[in-house]
Parts: sequence; structure tokens; C-alpha cells
Amino acid sequence: MEVEIKKTKEIPIDSILEIYRLNEWSSAAKPEVLHQALTNSHTLISAWVGKKLVGIANAISDGHLVVYYPHMLIHPQYQSKGIGSKIMEAMQHIYGNFHQQMLTADGEAIEFYKKCGFEKAGKTKSMWIYQGNDH
Repeated sequence: MEVEIKKTKEIPIDSILEIYRLNEWSSAAKPEVLHQALTNSHTLISAWVGKKLVGIANAISDGHLVVYYPHMLIHPQYQSKGIGSKIMEAMQHIYGNFHQQMLTADGEAIEFYKKCGFEKAGKTKSMWIYQGNDH
């Protein structure tokens, strides 16, 4: 299986919605807002097998000092095949020297991000106002 990693914002909304729905992310219920959020991100990285979107991640950043990674989703049939690691490598190529890289992880994603070098941020606590139902 050959996976192609792309830095592009030209991704069909149907492909995006499929991967969000299959991962049961509540933002799939807001397709127009989700598409605008992703295409207005500082960086959008996608993974493809042929013409099939199998992974997607975005970054929000000031472009110099701080980056936040809000979304990374891998198509369920392609999970545990190194695609998430390839996407994070692409992000690290862009943001690896930034002073602060942040994300919120839960469930099985915590161990994945630890393998990527992330760690709990001292005594900080995650806080949010959240309008979804998938956590």
C-alpha cells in the first residue's frame, strides 16, 4: 500500500465527511463549518491511497511560535498502518522548531501522541466549552 502525504487545502468535502463520520466525530454534522475550519487552518495535511482520503490533520498557528493540532483522523480501515505517524512527521517538518506545540488527546490517541514525543503539560488541565457529544 503506497500512501501519499499532501499539503493541500483542495480536498473534496465528501471525502472529508466520510472520514469524520466513520470516526464518529460530531463536527461531521456541520459540514459547511467543518470544511471552512479545515480550509482556513494554517496547515492541512492529508494522506491518500490512490484517490481515497485515508487521513487528515490540521494545524492552527501564529506561524512563528505556537501551533495547535486540533484534528487528526485516520480512516478506520487504515489505522495502525503508520499513516498517523507520517502525517505527524509532515507537521514536524513545518512546526518542529516552534517553541510550543499543543494538542488535546483522549483514549487510545494518548499513547500514539506519546510515541510522537508529546507529554502531559506539567500541572495544566484541559479546559473547554464544547458543543459536541463525542467525548
